[in-house]
Amino acid sequence: MTKPRIGLVCSGGGARGAYEAGVIRYLREELPPSARAHVRFDVLSGTSVGASTACFLAATMHTPDEQGRGLAALWTGLSLEKVFRVQGESLYSVSRKIWRATRANERPEGWRLYDLFHPEPIENIVRHAIDWPRIAANLARGLCSAVSVSATRIRDGKTVIFIQRREGGVPTWSRDPYQQPMEVVLGPEHALASGAIPLLFRSARVGDEYYCDGFVRQNTPLSPALRLGADRVMILSLRHKPKSSVDGPKVESMPTTPQIIGKVLNALMVDRTEYDLDRLRRLNEMLESGRHAYGEDFVARMNETLEKIRGQPYRVVRDLVVRPSRDLSELARPHLEQRAKKETAEALPTRLLHRLSGSNLLTQAELGSYLLFDAAYAKDLISLAMEDAHARREQLIEFFDPNSK
Repeated sequence: MTKPRIGLVCSGGGARGAYEAGVIRYLREELPPSARAHVRFDVLSGTSVGASTACFLAATMHTPDEQGRGLAALWTGLSLEKVFRVQGESLYSVSRKIWRATRANERPEGWRLYDLFHPEPIENIVRHAIDWPRIAANLARGLCSAVSVSATRIRDGKTVIFIQRREGGVPTWSRDPYQQPMEVVLGPEHALASGAIPLLFRSARVGDEYYCDGFVRQNTPLSPALRLGADRVMILSLRHKPKSSVDGPKVESMPTTPQIIGKVLNALMVDRTEYDLDRLRRLNEMLESGRHAYGEDFVARMNETLEKIRGQPYRVVRDLVVRPSRDLSELARPHLEQRAKKETAEALPTRLLHRLSGSNLLTQAELGSYLLFDAAYAKDLISLAMEDAHARREQLIEFFDPNSK
């Protein structure tokens, strides 16, 4: 019996990405040994922070037992002061940068938020914490078959899917005019391009083009995983889905900019996820209905014609979604509020960062949960992810069982 090709789809969500580390840790450490032996990922597909997760896993596929701990250690080693580096700044230097930002004649190319808060530390983590040459080595050994990273090309707004496969090349792709696959040897520039949150992190240059975060058009890279041959897909979602559709509290005053940005991020990150999943499940239902109505050879006969048109055969694809059981913005709120109360003897820019992160600007908006790159929040996310994965324990065991249908 041919083993199914299992795909792992890693979503975007900034600091929420620590949740993905918790799920991986559960799979590698908490499942029964007999079940852990079957846990593998043939296809890895990521966007935004999920791109770094996918690349880290591809580069460590030769040491699966260490993947969960290693990924968790990266997240719990972060702090807001490291990610948005303010060391070396003074009241004078910060004031001067703000003043220069208001004088177009001194900065004709414009001003950027990261002129004040420097994201170099997280860029260094992406560059040095992932053993990039190991991706090719693990692909060559057959430990995985393909890795993809999605980013948004600023020039034309297209989603570019950077692909590295064991057999090389790019499979027949979608005719979507807003998607473009590109064969590459994956490196830190591709992950940084995929994770460059607009306005907050600097755009990344790959070749002659500039890119920003892949979530702008494709937050949950399900399509690349399917195009790269996955028969089963496990999706790590970073968006809590309430069990009921109860309306939130009424907004009594003019929304703040962080509130609006937070809502926009949520909209970008949830709508496409649910749409892609709904389309996948509807197609599965159509194939199963056709098989029941016209016989077991229905799919094969249909593919004789349609495969020539779309480049790939239709097939039933199983999915398993692991998502937070709690609202991650609520999980972040106490950490943000605590930072404002914490007294520090650090330089003024660091104290200002504490005040800003604990202010109503972030604690009353989802935005804070995307920006709180901090160890305490990461630990809570990892713990929640392990609890949520444990709640799906039997489904996870069945999903990875090569003999289950």
